[in-house]
Amino acid sequence: MPQIVSQQNVQFCVEPGGTLTGEIRVPGDKSISHRSIMLGALAEGVTEITGFLEGEDSLATLAAFRAMGVKIDGPDNGLVIIQGVGLHGLQAPGKALDLGNSGTSMRLLSGLLAGQSFDVTLTGDASLSGRPMRRVTDPLAQMGAVIETTAAGTAPLHIKGGQVLQGIHYKMPVASAQVKSCLLLAGLYAQGKTCVTEPAPTRDHTERMLASFGYPVDSNGRLACVSGGGSLSANTIEVPSDISSAAFFLVAASIAPGSELLLQKVGINPSRDGVITILRQMGANISVENQRQLGGEPVADLRVKSSTLHGIKIPVEQVPLAIDEFPVIFVAAACASGQTELTNAEELRVKESDRIQVMADGLRTLGIEATPTPDGMVVRGGQLTGGHVKSHGDHRIAMAFAVAALRASQPITIDDCANVNTSFPGFVALSRNIGLNVTIKD
Repeated sequence: MPQIVSQQNVQFCVEPGGTLTGEIRVPGDKSISHRSIMLGALAEGVTEITGFLEGEDSLATLAAFRAMGVKIDGPDNGLVIIQGVGLHGLQAPGKALDLGNSGTSMRLLSGLLAGQSFDVTLTGDASLSGRPMRRVTDPLAQMGAVIETTAAGTAPLHIKGGQVLQGIHYKMPVASAQVKSCLLLAGLYAQGKTCVTEPAPTRDHTERMLASFGYPVDSNGRLACVSGGGSLSANTIEVPSDISSAAFFLVAASIAPGSELLLQKVGINPSRDGVITILRQMGANISVENQRQLGGEPVADLRVKSSTLHGIKIPVEQVPLAIDEFPVIFVAAACASGQTELTNAEELRVKESDRIQVMADGLRTLGIEATPTPDGMVVRGGQLTGGHVKSHGDHRIAMAFAVAALRASQPITIDDCANVNTSFPGFVALSRNIGLNVTIKD
């Protein structure tokens, strides 16, 4: 397991400029890694996972299921073997389940655990404990779950066991794959049918993986339904590379003159490929090569060459398809000619940090005109200078500002970078190998 370091004492120091070349494979997809542990644990039989992301978030999910009596071997170079216990084989953990910084773990587990026979408490770090949980606890309560939160609707979550869940049809007010997945997982334990209608398409990894484990899912456009009372059959899963991690290098090679990178085996699920569409609309030179299927997920090799970017008004329909990639998309906007405008992205304000405000503050520190709005940002491209910025312990903010140094005129120092290990262990070493001059300072 990667060493967990206090985030206050880790800085990234990045020298300006550079050219990126080579062929790389970024770590496994975080969303798929989480779900492979959850469904593998609840399946009947032995599930084998390769390409598992050994980052702190997905390791928190793995540790939670070990604490509930599931035998899990690994991870060993991405290999995980799970002895499934079936939908009703989990055991009460001896203490609260600490999910660290992982919002995916907490929100999906709240649904999965709402139908168990035992009580359980979910906790997390300071960042996770400030993130909104009523978006899952309220619809779960409509299904019959009993979950206590703080007065502010945040963790810790105290989930009372022994409840009889009833299927509901829930129309989500905000597009969120975590909320959708939470309710579908609760639906496995509910009487009758559980349906979720989303206002805009979100990532569909849960639906795809349930089907690959032999559990019927009725999906039709923005509607997804499951019926309780089924079972999951063990599976073999190969986790593709995470497009959210690849996004940093898609932008990096686009903005660094003379660069060309090949990113191998990247998941290009159509509910996640918004970053490719947006960057291409800005003028990025990205080609999709060697497309194929990997465990029910579409994957491809992505070739990106440096190009001249221009500002755009980001299409509203692309926002939920690129919600995790906007920190580094803002960096692309800072390096583009003209103005880039993002709207309908209120969700960015309740991620690991307020990503709208934190990115705007950092870009302004680096000499860029960035104006936050309630639901997005307006960025006018210009010359990045250099300076000292804060990531607020947010892994995607830290990596985005590291990429920004490729077009800066002076060094960039980034505070609070230890949480990069939540999604991208080895980011610094991989970046250095292909030409980004970044070092770690404790």
